[in-house]
Amino acid sequence: MNRGVKRVAAALGFTWLALFAASANAQISQAPEEPQRPAAAEVRSPDGRLRVAIRVDGEGRPEYSISRGDARIVDWSRLGFILGDKPKLERNFELAGHEQSSFDDTWALPWGERRSVRNHGNQMRVALREKSNDSRTLSVVFRVFDHGVGFRYEFADQPALKQVNIVEELTEFAIAEPATAWWIPGGEWNRYEYLYQRTPLAEVSQAHTPITMRTASGLHLAIHEAALVDYAGMWVRRVTGQRLKAQLSPSTAGVVVRRQAPFTTPWRTIQITESAAKLYESSDLILNLNEPNKLGDVSWVKPFKYVGIWWSMHLGTHTWASGAKHGATTAETKRYIDFAAKHGFRGVLVEGWNVGWDGDWFANGWDFDFTKAYPDFDLEGLAKYAKSKGVRLIGHHETGGNIVVYEKQLPAALDLYARLGIDAVKTGYVADAGGVRAPGDDGQVHFEWHDGQVQARHHLRVVEEAARRRITINAHEPIKDTGLRRTYPNWVAREGARGMEYNAWGDPVNPPEHEVNLVFTRMLSGPMDFTPGVLSLEGAGGRRILSTEAKQLALYVVLYSPIQMAADLPENYAKHLKAFQFIKDVPVDWAQTRVLNGEVGDFVTIARKDRHSDDWYLGAITDEEPRLLSVPLDFLDEGRRYHATIYRDGPKAGYQGDGHDLQIETRPVSRHDRLQVKLAPGGGQAIRISPNPGRLKPRAPSRSKAKPQPEFDVE
Repeated sequence: MNRGVKRVAAALGFTWLALFAASANAQISQAPEEPQRPAAAEVRSPDGRLRVAIRVDGEGRPEYSISRGDARIVDWSRLGFILGDKPKLERNFELAGHEQSSFDDTWALPWGERRSVRNHGNQMRVALREKSNDSRTLSVVFRVFDHGVGFRYEFADQPALKQVNIVEELTEFAIAEPATAWWIPGGEWNRYEYLYQRTPLAEVSQAHTPITMRTASGLHLAIHEAALVDYAGMWVRRVTGQRLKAQLSPSTAGVVVRRQAPFTTPWRTIQITESAAKLYESSDLILNLNEPNKLGDVSWVKPFKYVGIWWSMHLGTHTWASGAKHGATTAETKRYIDFAAKHGFRGVLVEGWNVGWDGDWFANGWDFDFTKAYPDFDLEGLAKYAKSKGVRLIGHHETGGNIVVYEKQLPAALDLYARLGIDAVKTGYVADAGGVRAPGDDGQVHFEWHDGQVQARHHLRVVEEAARRRITINAHEPIKDTGLRRTYPNWVAREGARGMEYNAWGDPVNPPEHEVNLVFTRMLSGPMDFTPGVLSLEGAGGRRILSTEAKQLALYVVLYSPIQMAADLPENYAKHLKAFQFIKDVPVDWAQTRVLNGEVGDFVTIARKDRHSDDWYLGAITDEEPRLLSVPLDFLDEGRRYHATIYRDGPKAGYQGDGHDLQIETRPVSRHDRLQVKLAPGGGQAIRISPNPGRLKPRAPSRSKAKPQPEFDVE
C-alpha cells in the first residue's frame, strides 16, 4: 500500500477497509430480503467447515452458495449458459438427482514446490434437467477441500444438445462479506502485464484471475480456474455490489466456445483460508483439479538455471534484429556459454538468432523462419560447443502473435532442436490482446485473444508436440496457468504477468510492492519465469530499479519457477561476485515449501527445502516500508545443528537509498532459534541454511538464577 495512505489512516485512527465495510454493510442492510428457499443438496469439506449448497429458485434457475461454519462466504450465485443457436441453459430446471463420494490420495510431483501433493476432499455431482419438451440435461460437479472449492459443468451426449456453441457463461461469485481486492484488468490491450490494483471489491470492473480478496473479518479468498483445456479463459466482471460474473475471453467468431458433447468445462475455483500465507499454500487445489500426468516417464524434464542474451536487448545495447548491434552472434553466444560453464548454469538462452526479426515483427510474424539462422549465428556449431562445455542452448520461438506461421513450421522447428540436443524452448506471442493471427475454419486469417479457445488449443498443441521430442516449454505472453503442469509436466513455466523487463524500460518501473503482490495473486496459479537477479539495479539509460541486491537474491526463493534466469549481464555479475554466489547456490527444485508469514502487497517470508540435499533456503521481501520480522526456524530437524549464510540489507540500503549496501554473515542456528529478519524499504533478505556434521549437545541444566539459556549450544 502507498506509504502516505498508510500514515494518514494511522493518524486518523481507522482504516479505509473499516469505512468501506461499514458502508457496504449499510448497503446490504437496505437490500430487499431474499425469499428463503431450502437447499436441494449440499456437501461439506473433510473437516466439516466448508459447505456447498445448491438449489433451484422459483423459476427453475440453478444457484449455489458456499458457507464456512455459520458464515456465508459466497451468497446464492447463479449457474448456466447462453448458447448461440439454441435456447439458453439458465431456467426451468429441476434437480434430477445427486450423488456424493470422497477421495483421499497422494501423488508425486516430478518437480515442483514439494515432493508430493495430498488430494483430499468430498465430491457432489448434481444432475439438472429442463422441464421442457427437449428435456436437456446439465450436470454440475463440486469438489470441496478443507481450503477451497472447485466446480465445473458436464455436458452429456444427448440428442437435443450434441453441438454446444457457448456465447456466454452465467456463473456467478457473489461474495457475501465486504472485501478488499487485488486485481489486474481483464480484456485490456496489455494482456496480463499490469500492476495490481488494491481497491474495495465493489470497485472492481473486469478482472483477470486469480483475483485475490481479503474480507472484513480477515478471510482470504482467491477466484481462479483449473484445467483450462479447449475452452475460453475466464475473466470476472462485477455485475453489481460484490457479485462477480464469469466473462469468457472473446472470439472474432462470436461464439466463444465450440464443443462437441460430451465434454466438461474447466473448474471454477475459490480458495478460502484464514491468512495470506495459507492462501499461497492452498494452491495445490488447482493442481488437484487437473488430470494426472499423461506423458508417462518425464525424468527427462530437468529443472535448471540459465543465463542468456536477453537483458542486453531490453537495455538497448543489443538488438534482436540483424545489424551492427545484433546480440545473437556466434562470438557473443560463446561468451555466454563460457560464463555458464564456469559458474554452473545448465542453459543459455539466445533470442534473435533466427530470420524474421528485421523490420516490423511485433504483432506481425509473417517473416519468421524457425529453422533458418542469421548468417552471423552458427546454430549447429554452438549447440556442439555448448555440449562440450556441459551446457545446453535454450531454443527461442517468438511468433509475433502469428500462429498461422508458427503452427505450419512447428514440427520442423522442434525436430531441428531435438536433433541438436536442445531440450528447452521459450516461446513468445508478442501482440496486443485480441491481436493473435490465427487460422479459421473458413481458411481465412482471424484475430483472436491470447486467452481464448483458439489459444488454449494452440498452447496444448505446442506442449504435446514438444513432449514427443522430449522438449520442455516456457511460454511468454501466454495463456494463464491453470495447473496443466500436472498433466503435461514439460510445460515448466510461463510469464503471464509484469516481469523484470519492465524495470529496464517500463513507465513506471515495477514498484517495491509488485513482487509481494505477485506472490499472493499471479503465483497462486503456478510457476512464473520472472527473470530475477539484476544485481546492477539498473535498467536502460541508467534507470534505477526500485530494489536492493538482497531483494534480487530473495526473489529466487519467493517467486517459484523450476527454471530460473540469472538475468543480468556477465560483466555485472563480475562486479558483484559475493552476491552472485547465492544465485549460483540456490536450487530450483524443492522438497518442501513453508510460507512463514506475509500480507498481500506488504511482505512475505518463504522457506523451501532443496530436493537434493538437506539445505533450506529462505527468502523475505517487503514493499516500500521497512520491516523487522521475527522468523521461527522450527522447520529445521530436531537435534541437528546448522549454519546460516545470510545476505541482508545493510544500514544504508533501500530502494531510494544505497541498493548495493549488502551485508553477508554466517551464524550457527537450530530449530529453536528465531531470526530477526530486518528488511530495508523495498528490500529483502536471502538465507542459505546448511546442516553441520554431528549433532547438537544438550546443555547441562543450570542451577543458578541467571537468565535461562537456550536448550542447545550451537557449536
